[in-house]
Amino acid sequence: MDVNDYVPLAAFIGGYLLLGGDIIIRAARNIARGRVFDENFLMSVATIGAFAIGEYPEAVGVMLFYQIGEYFQSKAVAKSRKSITALMDIRPDYANLLKDGQLIKVSPETVQTGNLIMVKPGEKIPLDGYVTEGRSMLDTAALTGESVPRSVDVSDEVLSGCVNQNGALTIEVSKTYGESTVSKIIDLVENAASKKAPTEKFITKFARYYTPAVVTLAALIAAAPPLITGGGWADWLHRGLIFLVISCPCALVISIPLSFFGGIGGASRRGILVKGGNCLEALANLDIAVFDKTGTLTKGVFAVSAVFPAEGFTKDGLLEAAACAETFSNHPIALSILREYGKPVDKSRLSKFSETAGKGVGITVNGSSILAGNIELLKDAGVSCEESQTTGTKVYVSVNGVFAGCIVISDEIKPDSRAAIPALKSKGVRKTVMLTGDNAQTSGTVAKELDIDEVYAGLLPGDKVAKLEALLTQKRPGGKLAFTGDGINDAPVLAMADIGVAMGGLGSDAAIEAADVVLMTDEPSKLAEAVDIARFTKRVVWQNIIFALGVKALFLVLGAFGVASMWEAVFADVGVAVLAVLNAARIIKTGK
Repeated sequence: MDVNDYVPLAAFIGGYLLLGGDIIIRAARNIARGRVFDENFLMSVATIGAFAIGEYPEAVGVMLFYQIGEYFQSKAVAKSRKSITALMDIRPDYANLLKDGQLIKVSPETVQTGNLIMVKPGEKIPLDGYVTEGRSMLDTAALTGESVPRSVDVSDEVLSGCVNQNGALTIEVSKTYGESTVSKIIDLVENAASKKAPTEKFITKFARYYTPAVVTLAALIAAAPPLITGGGWADWLHRGLIFLVISCPCALVISIPLSFFGGIGGASRRGILVKGGNCLEALANLDIAVFDKTGTLTKGVFAVSAVFPAEGFTKDGLLEAAACAETFSNHPIALSILREYGKPVDKSRLSKFSETAGKGVGITVNGSSILAGNIELLKDAGVSCEESQTTGTKVYVSVNGVFAGCIVISDEIKPDSRAAIPALKSKGVRKTVMLTGDNAQTSGTVAKELDIDEVYAGLLPGDKVAKLEALLTQKRPGGKLAFTGDGINDAPVLAMADIGVAMGGLGSDAAIEAADVVLMTDEPSKLAEAVDIARFTKRVVWQNIIFALGVKALFLVLGAFGVASMWEAVFADVGVAVLAVLNAARIIKTGK
């Protein structure tokens, strides 16, 4: 070999080490850890082999294009992570603690419940609590995905992670940092990637067996024909090396998890938190959608819708009697009656308060005995009354054993609920069901108005579990059942369903913990949007699988027969990987 030949060789070796040194080091480290067959190993063996047979430009070219491909892949991954990174920005850096009239900047983790904090305009709310002073507009986009600011005033609840826009707020902390909304959301998102979808698990398992198999085939292509024919070692070794480069499974290994990550990120931008790729893939196969009523399909805020005084009583007199009876109760129905009455009750006139579980309350007002509750309460007391046929929750009232009238309490249907059920049915959801503890008449009216297929009313938490068990047996093969609820009593059903969906804005902590999906805007129609995102993600995943395997299969055959060169091998590996990753990145952009 002439001295002048060493100059280009040295240049090729220098370029190769500059471009591929990190790949060779990673391959060596992985081999030392027992992880032999990965893309680093394949690229290292193929390029070192190319050097061995004198194909220096090809060896350097493969590393160059591989690194270019890696760069574009990393950019696509960064783009797909962008919304998740933005979500992590809701983590508060500090809290302004009000202590002895002074503002002290402290870590949110050190603030206790009951402490007062001040949030200035432009600052993030660091902890959940209630406004005690001030009025402002809050940017809730980081939590709900909604761009319209929300107005808050004294006594309103505020959630950590929102941004205070224009007025200073004094807030009484209701939850420590570990229990706050922002902490729970960050925990959900950070752990989402660890819960792999069945397709992800399949690809991981596939790569575990696929890579050793193609390395063995490459070795056979390089060695078997020369051994049989007795020559042509360089040509067949070259074919084997091309086969190795083509066979690298990085297009699948990178793009499939990225697709699910993109789906989770796209959903989070719309106020839908999905706890893992497994939950996202399950949503794509939604067959039966089951809903709680109060707080899920309805607003969960009771209000008096009608007052029917009996003969001899006035509307105001009936409301006053009911308000006196309900004064010491914290039940939402009692609070709605007190709001409707709208006057302070003189508690010095009240005595002998009693409560009958599941029926109602009784009290004595200046010697007069008052009962307020369901019709069974009055009948048990020997009061003669007729049952009202008006839709709603009814409170019957008697004064000194005489029927005084009936007050009807209604829970208003969320406007969004009217769009949710048709949207789900348009996406092929076969059956919609309502499970509720409310009475059959009220529940039936709500179900009819929303076009829900089946309704089961008057259920205790244990009854809901039994009904859900029965519904789980009615799924079509491969179909999934989702239960959407918001209360503490929904937690067992949320955990049992294939997909538990919790209302994140108003829902209980227990429901959010048990759920697989959290709807931060409390809008049931977000479930249909989540199904859209899940199905789009699934389509992209299968596009990538078919495209990557199809192209690789074609080039593996061409490489084995000596038709494909090392440059085509680079496209079959790096090019396919880049295209698959860019396809996966579409999910984060469209999210549906």
